[in-house]
Amino acid sequence: MAQTILIVDDDPVQRRLLEAAITRAGMHVVTAPGGQPALDLIHGPKGDQIVCVLLDLVMPDMDGIEVLKKLRTSHADLPVIVLTAKGGIDSAVEAMRAGANDFLVKPASPERIGVSIRNQLKIGTLSGEVTRLKKKAENRLVFDDLVARSPEMKQVFRLGQRAAQSNIPILIEGESGSGKELVARAIQGSSDRSGRPFVTVNCGAIPENLIESILFGHEKGSFTGATDKHLGKFQEADGGTLFLDEIGELRLDMQVKLLRVLQEGEVDPVGSKRPVKVDVRIISATNRDLAELTRMGQFREDLYYRLNVFPIFVPPLRERREDIPALARHFITRFAAEENKPVSGMTPDASELMERFNWPGNVRQLENTIFRAVVLCDNNQLDVADFPQIAAAMGVDTKRRSAHAGMPEAARGNDHHHHAPVSSHSPYGFSAVDGAGHMRKLEDIESEMIRLAISRYDGHMSEVARRLGIGRSTLYRKLKELGLEHSDNEVPPPDETDVPRQAAS
Repeated sequence: MAQTILIVDDDPVQRRLLEAAITRAGMHVVTAPGGQPALDLIHGPKGDQIVCVLLDLVMPDMDGIEVLKKLRTSHADLPVIVLTAKGGIDSAVEAMRAGANDFLVKPASPERIGVSIRNQLKIGTLSGEVTRLKKKAENRLVFDDLVARSPEMKQVFRLGQRAAQSNIPILIEGESGSGKELVARAIQGSSDRSGRPFVTVNCGAIPENLIESILFGHEKGSFTGATDKHLGKFQEADGGTLFLDEIGELRLDMQVKLLRVLQEGEVDPVGSKRPVKVDVRIISATNRDLAELTRMGQFREDLYYRLNVFPIFVPPLRERREDIPALARHFITRFAAEENKPVSGMTPDASELMERFNWPGNVRQLENTIFRAVVLCDNNQLDVADFPQIAAAMGVDTKRRSAHAGMPEAARGNDHHHHAPVSSHSPYGFSAVDGAGHMRKLEDIESEMIRLAISRYDGHMSEVARRLGIGRSTLYRKLKELGLEHSDNEVPPPDETDVPRQAAS
């Protein structure tokens, strides 16, 4: 998942020197001996992985200026850094006019090259995010703005583009965090309603006594507290799209009124004497099985068929693993730029971990996991140790330090007790299974937790007991039962009934 830098130079010595310098900076490198091979790589199947180009200005087959001009017609936003031994002002001006983002004179130091690449990546990422956010704010987001590489998501995009050509009601199904709202926004942005209102309503988050008012609006004085007229979400979305998220959570009596709006194209605000016509395109979304809810009588059958005219299923991330590398690259680049961190990618082990994990929280979980890892990372690449919770869930030992590192000898217990290694860097670092894949005994896991707590709090039993949320006498009793010895200077309490204490957060 490391970002790929393309080096274009006809001099093999220069290519090797640049490749060594950039590889040391933690980035992946591909090389091309001339302009045409470089263009072939960029337009090839893996061209989307190239995030920056280092381009020699003087080459025999096709000079750098010509390569730049061709690149700018097909890849206008791809950062290009020109390197040349001709360091004159005229050369720099010519390169910049042709579309170069930076200009370096050979021999440039590895530090200067690294700074230039990071600056261009940061500028490109922030520019791309600004453009994406601007398009989202203007309700002009399209499917090309979404990050997806898998055949499953390509099919979702094809269906979405077909649906965008009409006002047909759409039902988007999929698990929470899979990207249903982004698909809905791309449908809006690809339709003739692009740029018009896109109003989102979470049907499961509206207070029951306010559902009708929020959806359909109310007149001033229509009920206690109605001090002003309120248009309602349908009228706010007039001329655009209304996105009804978690539609399966809508109350049955509101389902009746929603059905009437869909059939008649008009709403009845609370307290109004006459209905109001609205022109709204409805896109619904749910993470529940609406067909099953209909069979159970929890969702109106007539409304179900009215909404489910054009169903689109967004598969969970675990069923489209080809998207994980692209999404991870996108999030790493974005968060590294936002946090001003030199993180440029992932190690192969971390990449494998990301692709093997099932991501029950889907894209939202992946995004938050990458964000946390980038904030905590002290290197230029994310490693397995930067994902302690994911590694623990997968049974992977990050090997940051031994379970017994710094533990008092007396707290380690007898050597004849066999325990699995403890990942002491994380409170979730205990493996639930043994080497054969069988569940471990609770007694073994409890023993490991006590050992880790004793190590972490330097054998201070009062603190250990407080952090574990138990009394000291219970702690000493467990030490005795598990064959562990306490080594602090505290006097063991008498065997009285313990009052459990709340563990500190």
